[in-house]
Amino acid sequence: MTAELVRGQNHPLSQARLEIRVSAGTPIVAAATLGDEDGRAHSVEWVAHPGAPTLPGLEVSRQAAADHRLAVDLDALSAEVHRVSVLLALPVGVGGPVSFGSAAVPFVAVTGLDGTEVASYTITGLDAESAVVALELYRRQGAWKVRAVGQGYAGGLAELLTDQGLPQAPQLATSINSAVVDGVARSLQAPPPRTPEGDRSRQTATSALGPDQSGSPYTTQGATGPYPGAQGATGPYSGAPGRPDGGASPTAPAAAQPTPAAPSSGGPIDYSHPRRQNAAPPPPPPTAPPAEPGQPARPVAGDATGWSMDERLYNQVWGMFEDLARTTAAYRSAVDFADTRLEKELDQVLSDPRSRIGGQGDAARETAQAKHVQLVDQAREALERDLVQLTAEAEVVEPALPVAYARWDNPAWHAYRVPMEMPMAFRLGDLQLPESDPLRIPMLVRLPLERGLWIDAGRTAASDGSFADSHELRQLAMESAVAHTARLLAVHPADEFTVHVIDPAGSGAQALAPLVRAGVLAAPPAVGAAGVADVLGRLTQRVDLVQMAVRGGAADSLPPGFDTSQQLLVVNDFPHGFDDRAVNQLRYLADEGPAVGVHLMMVADREESSAYGPLLDPLWRSLLRLTPVPDDHLADPWVGHAWTYEPSLVPHGSQVLEQVLAQVAAARAKYR
Repeated sequence: MTAELVRGQNHPLSQARLEIRVSAGTPIVAAATLGDEDGRAHSVEWVAHPGAPTLPGLEVSRQAAADHRLAVDLDALSAEVHRVSVLLALPVGVGGPVSFGSAAVPFVAVTGLDGTEVASYTITGLDAESAVVALELYRRQGAWKVRAVGQGYAGGLAELLTDQGLPQAPQLATSINSAVVDGVARSLQAPPPRTPEGDRSRQTATSALGPDQSGSPYTTQGATGPYPGAQGATGPYSGAPGRPDGGASPTAPAAAQPTPAAPSSGGPIDYSHPRRQNAAPPPPPPTAPPAEPGQPARPVAGDATGWSMDERLYNQVWGMFEDLARTTAAYRSAVDFADTRLEKELDQVLSDPRSRIGGQGDAARETAQAKHVQLVDQAREALERDLVQLTAEAEVVEPALPVAYARWDNPAWHAYRVPMEMPMAFRLGDLQLPESDPLRIPMLVRLPLERGLWIDAGRTAASDGSFADSHELRQLAMESAVAHTARLLAVHPADEFTVHVIDPAGSGAQALAPLVRAGVLAAPPAVGAAGVADVLGRLTQRVDLVQMAVRGGAADSLPPGFDTSQQLLVVNDFPHGFDDRAVNQLRYLADEGPAVGVHLMMVADREESSAYGPLLDPLWRSLLRLTPVPDDHLADPWVGHAWTYEPSLVPHGSQVLEQVLAQVAAARAKYR
């Protein structure tokens, strides 16, 4: 039976390895502090937070999210630790509610590795507080219990950490928020939470432990989930329990469930197509061919729900992305647990004088090593099973992707026609993890763009050993920008996407040639300081005009002939040709433009703008950083892995780009 706790109530814990699940309905920060017998944290090293997410026996999420899973192994905690406090806080400076009184009620659940919910707590009664101690696990007379706390702090994390006994609390709170802001800047936007009726219905091999223990919001009961612990792996993440929609426990009150937010408030995006007016039920997903008895079901392209095949494929790709993120998290956590256990057992052997005589010590070390190898092999075996399933699914899904989601070498481009509607998303490249090579997950980004794009023309860790000088890297950055721009032109209706280019010194002329020759730009690339000022002035005025019309409720009274299409500004060689006024206009477009259909794509080396100091830091953080060469700088929105991003470039010698741009130009000519 699940214990539904109220504030101050406690409940015994019969298991050492637990998971704490948090559902808040809005992005929050999850952290945990270790405490001694008096509940005091000795130092910052006793705090697990997004900037330092792992401690022995404890792991928290690496970034702000609406749903969290915290892993706890009570046996792996130091003997000094008598209390584990779970902290929740609203992030500062990233949008969203500023107090829990204006947010959905947080819900916290403690579960075992078999998916059984041990205790749950809905944190009610919060008002002006922006940080709260949700619950605590505490040791009493050798046994562990969980207590519902619900102590809120209007002073935020700094006040909470001070109350935990940390003299460095303000500095630590600042560093935690900085880590969260950096995580938001590099993290991909996750799709909105799924409802039980909207689950992905991928069926895989039944777990050896029985019902669903995956924790994935895209798996169904009986499916092998992304956590390999459900198949025998060990570690803090293994065997994570879950609900199909990734939300709170079914026993939680309705108030604890995540609530959708409007895009303007930083919440999830509405899945409905912006042009779709009908309310017809979604078509059923295709069914997989029957599988051999005891074998995993055969993957099917489009097995997720959605209005159209494009939408179902989009959901399916994101489901694969999440599955790979979580199964890798489980593997890494299992290996970390095995390493920690080995180190602890070896320390015990060395600390016992009796084990140093004769072969007793050698036997103990061999036993510890054998256990370590067994645990790691078990975790790797579970990971490989999941990778086999995901690879098989990728092999089916990739050829079925429409042009907006397809690689440039996909045959779908040979049948390209200018679309009548904007798709849900478009492909910016591929993502992979070291453990899953050669599996690639398409990186799909929703349309219209919510964030601008920054193609990094500076040196990265991946490029340092590959390029003798920066010229080739800059050329690759511009080629990447042109490929992304061409794809954006190709996936929009002919009259609904306009591209402007600023190339102050003309250094990108060679890479921009396909766009110029095809005649798909609004005007020739602007050069010199005068050209920069002209383009920025016109787009800034456009943003002001649309904002005034929308705020005044007169969106239909824009001037006759006003171009209502989405606008993309491509900027090369920033900050060359930019004065202070132009820099401020660029920042304004990056901040205010996306809401009224003006989007930014910058090709720049951040170091070259270092003379502006911290003035431009908000600009870089507001943009999604991409690289022209593979680089592991992007993070997923679930566990925060560093993913290697590979840009989607046109194959060398291919004419597909010119052919696609020719069709776009011909279609645009009909509207002039």
